[in-house]
Amino acid sequence: MWYNSIMKWLIASPLHFFVSSNMMLITFTGRKSGKSYTTPVNYFAAEDENGAYYASTSLAERTWWRNLRGGAEVTVLIKGRSLTAQAQVYEDQAQVAQGTLEFIQKNPKYAKYFQVRLDENDAPNPEDAHKNAQGKVLIKTRLL
Repeated sequence: MWYNSIMKWLIASPLHFFVSSNMMLITFTGRKSGKSYTTPVNYFAAEDENGAYYASTSLAERTWWRNLRGGAEVTVLIKGRSLTAQAQVYEDQAQVAQGTLEFIQKNPKYAKYFQVRLDENDAPNPEDAHKNAQGKVLIKTRLL
């Protein structure tokens, strides 16, 4: 994608503040090639967990996340800081829905992004989370 190059430059530049509130770079090693790859992703910080960041991407359209299976060590560039983290990938629909529900329970303000309704007590709707999880992958990175 042509805009990835622009986003990578912007996130790594002194001008990162324009996008770094919700965009980060994730650097990982290819499982087969052994090469280092960097890709920009939207992220959400888990406000009640120290050092956890979540990202969501398409299961079919994007394949870079496959390199993160099995708890891969990654580097994330967030708000101008390069940090080491361990990635966890939620692949099947039930895992993605459960991870999404857990995230929204801790961070209800992101329910709209994930298209999950909240009830009067700010509890996320499990049916919405399951429906939205179809065809998606949830990636959790925890700082080391």
